Amino acid sequence: MMRRYEIRDDEWEKIKDLLSPERKPQGGRPPNDHRKMLNAMLWVARTVAQWRDLPEYYDSWSTVYSRLRRWQKAGIWERILEHVLIETDWESVMIDTTIVRVHQHGAGAKGDP
Repeated sequence: MMRRYEIRDDEWEKIKDLLSPERKPQGGRPPNDHRKMLNAMLWVARTVAQWRDLPEYYDSWSTVYSRLRRWQKAGIWERILEHVLIETDWESVMIDTTIVRVHQHGAGAKGDP
């Protein structure tokens, strides 16, 4: 089920190879799913909520936060942003009147009453 604020399948396919392998070669406890962790990070970023308000569906907030910090230190976020910036996505572009002004002829200048 697709939840609000989660990335779509096509978006995930573009960035999944930039993340570290989910299974470490030396073994150990399997980590949580990268996609689920990324969706949790995006939920916090998009809702501007506190980490402790993260829904239970996404696991523990401290687990998600520690994964975020590890990705930051490893430079994974920089790689993702560089890769995403290569392809322009016009889905979220917003234009408002502080940027675009109406031409004087379209602003209701002199005309018949």
